[in-house]
Amino acid sequence: MRYALPLAVVAAVLCAGCAATGESTGQAKSEAGSSAPKAGSSAPAPGVAVRAAVEKTGTTTARLYERIEITGGGETYTLTVAGGFDFARGRGSLAVDFPEGGISHTDETFAENKVYVKGASGVAAGVWGVMPRDKAEVHYALRAPANDPEHVLRQVSTMQHVSLEGEETVNGVRAAHYRGMLGHKALTLRMASEVRSKLDQARDILGDDLPVFADAWVDGRGRLVQTRMTMDLAGAQVKVTTRLSGHGTPVSVKTPPLGDTVPVASLSGVLSG
Repeated sequence: MRYALPLAVVAAVLCAGCAATGESTGQAKSEAGSSAPKAGSSAPAPGVAVRAAVEKTGTTTARLYERIEITGGGETYTLTVAGGFDFARGRGSLAVDFPEGGISHTDETFAENKVYVKGASGVAAGVWGVMPRDKAEVHYALRAPANDPEHVLRQVSTMQHVSLEGEETVNGVRAAHYRGMLGHKALTLRMASEVRSKLDQARDILGDDLPVFADAWVDGRGRLVQTRMTMDLAGAQVKVTTRLSGHGTPVSVKTPPLGDTVPVASLSGVLSG
């Protein structure tokens, strides 16, 4: 049986009435900033290394697999985003799946500064809704507008209190693991006004930025191979893990025929971010 994400979970994810404490936020910031390169080390500072990895990844292509886990009310709901993206040219094709959702699958194409979505809410079956890429908005915490992977890179590039956590093997690749936190500006980047208002209220109640951890794994060639962003609030958690592989592999993108498209003013629904 397919069903939409319960409203109680959505409300928790959007931070309506969040109950985090200032103490836990401050502790997290302190812990995240506890590691730094040793004196005399030739390695770049952790924050610099992450920004350099984002910049380098932004000049190439990659295969992408993203797993979005939303937990609330004792249940965990999982969405996946998979495909290929040419970051240098702003082009890519993605498949978005939510088996438990009222709409379980959408296809997305990014090309010519537009995003095309087939299977979007409110658009006829078989027709691609199209809108300017830079007009798509975020409707859920830690989601990207229309699942745009470049949005994730922008957020990760702003990580604060970054520390080097050591080396790990990710998807068969040895990588340096960096951890930090996202500030409120990064969290609300390109967010729809009504959602941003809820997060602003939550921050005001807390008296500090909401506790959002960000992790980045960088391979030996200075490229991102995985990112993760995690937010825990009021018994609800959002965790978004993005794996990047096959850097430099050609990405084929086919733009939908004009006759199969219809302009839309916005993209809404859980699958669209």
